[in-house]
Amino acid sequence: MTEYTTVSIPKDLADRVEETIDGTSFSSTSDLVRFLLRSIVIQHQQEGELTEAEFEEITDQLRELGYID
Repeated sequence: MTEYTTVSIPKDLADRVEETIDGTSFSSTSDLVRFLLRSIVIQHQQEGELTEAEFEEITDQLRELGYID
């Protein structure tokens, strides 16, 4: 059985995520966060260590999507 942990995000961000995922295949904020983290981890594992520039690019993309401030 898979064990889970809790990740806290600001309420206003959670509200924005809920609005963003409305009408998508994501059923919850947790689904979206799992998807994003898996994507980053998979990319990291396939390409080796993320460079600072790659990390900044991912951060910029998430910021443009409204997932981070």
